[in-house]
Amino acid sequence: MTNYLHKGDLPAGLFQGVTSVAIDSETMGLRLGRDPLCVVQLSAGDGHAHIVQLDRPDYDAPNLKALLTDPAVTKIFHFGRFDIAMFYLHLGVVTAPVYCTKIASKLARTYTDRHGLKDVSRELVGVEMSKAQQSSDWGAQTLSADQLAYAASDVLHLHALRVRLDAMLVREDRAALAKACFDFLPHRALLDVRGWEEVDIFAHA
Repeated sequence: MTNYLHKGDLPAGLFQGVTSVAIDSETMGLRLGRDPLCVVQLSAGDGHAHIVQLDRPDYDAPNLKALLTDPAVTKIFHFGRFDIAMFYLHLGVVTAPVYCTKIASKLARTYTDRHGLKDVSRELVGVEMSKAQQSSDWGAQTLSADQLAYAASDVLHLHALRVRLDAMLVREDRAALAKACFDFLPHRALLDVRGWEEVDIFAHA
């Protein structure tokens, strides 16, 4: 396994020919409109991670943007709602098509309320994940080896999780429902960006 650090953007053609890419991001906080996007990490499911340290504030990353919007490549997230909103705010693109392992877990693993990446990875693929670097300075000019390892860990197992969750969704006859949720997810993220972050528009009240 190797972690590759790229400054500003992905190399051209890096993920050419792949049909799915696991993606996550690191930010300076969790508030849309206040906290900047700093890092985007990706994996093709081959055991390697590519970590893009973005140039702020211009965010000139044409290769990354092209991948996020490529209709032939499914982007796999865990809680993609936040990442998709951040990508729209800072990169100016709507990410699609997408798959979210957190949504899949909530639909398939109804026997538990533990749907965080650490819990899902432990149960389904036997991986123990450390969250020690979750609250670190992702805006730093130089990222530490521990930060790079943490960023990589968030994407290295998403492909395997998708396989396991897909099998559970089929078994429970919820695969079509999950697909509909994934298709709606970019729109849910845009609602967040435009001010409906705390509002359930489907609720009666």
